[in-house]
Amino acid sequence: MHKLKTYGSFIKVEHTLFSFPLILSGAFLAARGVPNIRLLLLIVLAGVGARTAALGLNRIIDKEIDRSNPRTVGRELPSGEIMLLEALLIVGSGITIYSIAAYLICDLVFYLSPIPLVVFVLYPYMKRFTYLCHFGVGLGLALAPLGGWIAVKCSLNGIFPALVLSIFTLFWVSGFDIIYATLDEEFDRQSGVHSLVARFGKRNALLVSAVLHLMAFLLLAALYITEFRSVYAFLFLIVTGFFLFLEHRKSSDVDLAFFKINILVGFFVFIFILSGIYLT
Repeated sequence: MHKLKTYGSFIKVEHTLFSFPLILSGAFLAARGVPNIRLLLLIVLAGVGARTAALGLNRIIDKEIDRSNPRTVGRELPSGEIMLLEALLIVGSGITIYSIAAYLICDLVFYLSPIPLVVFVLYPYMKRFTYLCHFGVGLGLALAPLGGWIAVKCSLNGIFPALVLSIFTLFWVSGFDIIYATLDEEFDRQSGVHSLVARFGKRNALLVSAVLHLMAFLLLAALYITEFRSVYAFLFLIVTGFFLFLEHRKSSDVDLAFFKINILVGFFVFIFILSGIYLT
C-alpha cells in the first residue's frame, strides 16, 4: 500500500483534476451530451495513460534539477523512494494504456496519438533554454479538449469550438504555471533554469500571467457567444472568471492559487459546458 501511495505521488494523481474536466468538456461538447459508455471509458483510459506518461516523463527528465533544488529534493526519484527502472516502467505502462485506448477509439485518434507524447517529452526540456517554457506545459494540457472532441467525432470537421477551448486551456495553464514558478525564483536564477519569473522578476511575470488569464476568459466568453448564450451558462462563465481573478488575488499563497483554485476553475469550465448543452 505504501508503494502504491508513492507511485501515486510520483505521477501526481491529484493533478488529473486539472486535465479530466478539459478532456470531458471536449468530449461532451462534441457529442452535445454524454458520449456512449464504451467510448467514455476509453476516453478516460486514454486520459489516465497520457497523464501518467506525461508526469512520469517530466519527473525523469527533471530528476537532476529536482535533486539540486531544496524544494524538490524530497521527490520520489531524487530521494531514492523510486528507482529509475520503476519510473520507466510506470511511463511505459501509461503509454501502453494510452495507445491501446487510442487504437480502440478510432483510426484517426490512433494516428494522431503520438503528437501528445512528443509534446510530453519536449516540454520539460524547454526550461533549459527558454523562459517561454510555461507555454510548453500549457500546450500539453491544451491537447486534452481537442483529444476529447476528436475521440467523439473521429474527424476534424467542425472542430472550431474545441479549438477555442484548447486555446483557452493553453492560456489558462501557461498562466498558472507562471504562478507556480514563483516558488523557485531564486533557485532558477542561480541554477540557470529558465522561467519568466527568473528572467523578468516575480511582479512582471505575474502581470503576464494575469494577461494570459484575461485572454483565457475572453476565449471562454467567445465560446459562450458562438455556442451557448443561455442564462445558466452565462452564470457559470462569470463564476469561472471570478475564480481566475481570485487566483491572482491569492497568488502569494501558491498552494491555494495553483492547486485548489485551479481545480475549481477546471470544474466550473466543465459545468459551464454542461449548462450550455443542457440548460438552454
